Amino acid sequence: MASGSAAPPAPTPPSASAPSAAAQAALGWVRDDMILGLGTGRAASAFVKALGARVAEGLRITGVPTSEATARLATDLGIPLARLDQVDALDITFDGADEVDDRLDLIKGYGGAMVREKVVAASSKELIILVGPEKLVRNLGERGRLPIEVLPFAEALVRRELDRLGLEAERRSEADGTTFVTDNGNWILDAKLAPPLDARALENAILAVPGVLGTGFFLGMTHAVVIGDGDRVEIRRA
Repeated sequence: MASGSAAPPAPTPPSASAPSAAAQAALGWVRDDMILGLGTGRAASAFVKALGARVAEGLRITGVPTSEATARLATDLGIPLARLDQVDALDITFDGADEVDDRLDLIKGYGGAMVREKVVAASSKELIILVGPEKLVRNLGERGRLPIEVLPFAEALVRRELDRLGLEAERRSEADGTTFVTDNGNWILDAKLAPPLDARALENAILAVPGVLGTGFFLGMTHAVVIGDGDRVEIRRA
């Protein structure tokens, strides 16, 4: 993965919280007339809010949201949006992650948007990840969960095949006990992980199951990780 990026991020205000510190630093990559992928989740929302403030000051960008929730937030902040099919390519996608290892491989999807996030990231020249230090792991899977988006019709088959792979999985539910439904109209199975594991081999095996639409593994996609820790920001590049 290429490591060359635009100018380094600007200094972060000392008073910023962890996700806000990363968000402010990530703005250093943004230039007028860029098309930006806008991720989903707490860190991504912090970036969208910081971006909205810059747009209000005159920054000219277009955003491509990865979820309906992000689209609503960006619209409320006055950020111009486009659908993925309305742009040729994206300059940068800014998103969060649930796990980041030393190789900058990721697990995402605790918020349920990983398939759209992966499509938007794959359409971008660069993927910049914003996290706090609690998301850093030595081995993927340390937090014990891999989200897998599946067609509801295929759930029984996918469960059987995951069991053959040694993966116990549970259908994700809302707080009221109803099934969690993604923006794509599908379900998520959360598979239990126990590192160390071969993420690439496991990813290939899971994706080979009919009815699986995507997993939370983001492997070899990240260009840089911005880690906000209080008033300090660390940047790790691939």
